[in-house]
Amino acid sequence: MNVVHHRTLSVGGRTVFYREAGDPAAPSVVLLHGTPASSFMFRELIPLLADRYHVVAPDLLGFGYSDAPPVAEFDYTFDSLTDAVEGFLHAAGIQRFALYVQDYGAPVGWRLALRHASRVRAIVTQNGNAYTEGFVDSFWKPLWEYAADPTEERAAPLRGALSLESIKWQYTHGVPDPSVVSPDTWIHDHMLVSRPGNLDVQLKLFQEYPTNVAQYPAVQEYFRTSQVPLLAVWGRNDEIFGPDGARAFTRDLPDAEVRLLDGGHFLLESELTAVAELMTDFLDRTLSRT
Repeated sequence: MNVVHHRTLSVGGRTVFYREAGDPAAPSVVLLHGTPASSFMFRELIPLLADRYHVVAPDLLGFGYSDAPPVAEFDYTFDSLTDAVEGFLHAAGIQRFALYVQDYGAPVGWRLALRHASRVRAIVTQNGNAYTEGFVDSFWKPLWEYAADPTEERAAPLRGALSLESIKWQYTHGVPDPSVVSPDTWIHDHMLVSRPGNLDVQLKLFQEYPTNVAQYPAVQEYFRTSQVPLLAVWGRNDEIFGPDGARAFTRDLPDAEVRLLDGGHFLLESELTAVAELMTDFLDRTLSRT
C-alpha cells in the first residue's frame, strides 16, 4: 500500500491542508473535491493512483482541514478559491498536471485551465459540470432563487441542505446498495460544515454559484481550442448533476470518453475500483501522449 502523507502549506497567509502520495518525479494528478466534502473523499483513491502518479489533494479554503476564515475576513468567491489552489500549486512546485474535478472542484478546475491552459495535461470529471444540461431542477431551484435574492427566508432550505440527513442523502441516493457507503462520510462532512461561522461560508458560495455558469461559454471555448483529453466518469443516478452533463462534453470534445456508472453523486464511495481502473487506463494513455 502506498503511503499517504498529510501536510499543510501556507498560501497567502492561510493554511492549506493536503494529502500527498507517490513519487514527486512522476506525472502529477491534482484532485479537487466538491461540497460539502474535502480531500477526505479521496482517502481510498489516492493509494490506488500513487504507484504510478504523484497525487495531491488539497482542501479548498472553508472546507476540510484548511483554514476557514469567517465571511467578514475572507471574500468567498470561486475566483478566490481558485487563487488559493493556484498559490498552493506554486508553493508545492507543481507545474503541469492532470486534474480530477468533482462538484465544486469543477468550477475551480475550469478557472485553473482558463488561466493556464498549457499546464493542464488531461481532465477527469466525476459529476463535475460544465454545461447547463447537467443541472437537475429539483435540486437547484432553491439555490437559483437564493442567489437572485439572498433573503433569510430563501436561505432556510439551503441551510437545511447542509443538515446531517441531507448530506447523507447526497452520499447514498442513487447507490444500488447504500450499505456500502460508510457513515464516516456524511458525519465527517456535517461535523466540519457545522463549525461556528461555516454555514455562512457555504451560503456565500451558494450565492456565488451563478458566476460558474456565466463562465461556461469560455470553458467550452477552451475545450474546443485545446481539445484537452477528458474522461467524464459519472454516477448516472445523481440527482444533483445528471448524466446529461456528462454527455454534453462530447459536443466540444468529440474524443471525450464518457462512462456512466451505476452510482450517485459521490461515486467513489460505491464504485471506487471501477473509477480507479478507468482513470489509470485513461491517464496512462493520455499522459504518455502529452
